[in-house]
Amino acid sequence: MPNPWTGKGNPYTRAEVIERLHAALRRGEPIIAAGAGTGISAKFIEKGGADLIIIYNSGRFRMAGHGSTAGLMAYGDANAVAMDIGEFEVLPVVEEVPVICGVHATDPRRRMWHWLLRVKDMGFSGVNNFPTHCIVDGRFRQILEETGMSVKKEFEMVALARKMDLFSIVYVSRPDEAKAMAEAGADAIIAHVGTTVGGSIGVRGASVTMAEAVRRTRAIIAAARTVRKDLFFLSHGGPISRPQDAAYINAHTDAVGFVGASSLERLAIEQSLTDLTRRFKRIPAPAARAFAALAKGGGRTKRGGKR
Repeated sequence: MPNPWTGKGNPYTRAEVIERLHAALRRGEPIIAAGAGTGISAKFIEKGGADLIIIYNSGRFRMAGHGSTAGLMAYGDANAVAMDIGEFEVLPVVEEVPVICGVHATDPRRRMWHWLLRVKDMGFSGVNNFPTHCIVDGRFRQILEETGMSVKKEFEMVALARKMDLFSIVYVSRPDEAKAMAEAGADAIIAHVGTTVGGSIGVRGASVTMAEAVRRTRAIIAAARTVRKDLFFLSHGGPISRPQDAAYINAHTDAVGFVGASSLERLAIEQSLTDLTRRFKRIPAPAARAFAALAKGGGRTKRGGKR
C-alpha cells in the first residue's frame, strides 16, 4: 500500500517498489532511475516518468558545478548531505515515485543499523551504496580494504537493509562484487563502468569504450545470476551518457534499464541553460543602440540639453 498516513507516495515497502518495477517491464518499458541533487530536478524527473529517484551526496556538488567524483572526497559528511537533500528538497516535492537514499556504508563513525532506521523513518523507500568504494581501485583500494573501510561494509549495509524491508539498488564494478551483493540480498544491481563522459566536467580519456562497457556489464550480470535469478540489472557511467547509449547496452546485454545522474541531471541543465540563454541574447532590443549612444554622450540630447 502507499504511504499509510497520506495514502500516496513515499515510503513504499520493498515489495511495493519491486512490483512497480515489474509493472514497468510488463509494459515493455525500461527501468529508469535518476539522480536528483535538488528539489526542482526531482520534480521534473518525476514528470518525465522515471521509475526511481536516487539521492546522492554527489548531486549537491554536481549541481554546484563540480565533478561527481567530489562526492567521494572529504568535502562533507556524505550521509548527512544525502539526508539533507532528501528531507528538505526532494521528498517534499516528489508526489509518487519511490525515492532512494544514497548511503555511505563505510563511514566508520556510523552505527549502520541506526542510520538505516533514520533513513527509513525519513520516508525513503530504499537505499543505494553511494559513495561507493567499488569504483576505487589500485593501491588506494587496497589500503581501504586493509584499514576497515572495505567494500564488505557495503555488502553488510545491503544485508541490513533487506532485514529492514528497504529496497536496495546497488553499484558494483566487478563480477565478484555483483555476486556478493546478490548474496547480501540486493534487489537491483547497477553495472558501474566508470565516471560519465561528456559535458563541461565529464571525463574524457578516463573512460572505457562501449565494447568494454558491454563486456563488463555482461560479466557482472552473469556473476550475480549464479546466486539469484530475481535481480534487476541496470547500467551506468562511462560512455553510457545518452539514451541511444543506454539502448545499445540493453540491446547487447541482459540489462533492462539505466541509472543516470550526470547524464540526466547535469547534462540536461548544461545544454538547456546554454541554449535558452543564447535565445534570450538573440531577442530584439530596438532601443539598444540609441541608449548606448545616449550613455556615451553623458546623457545629452542632440541639442546639447540634458534629459
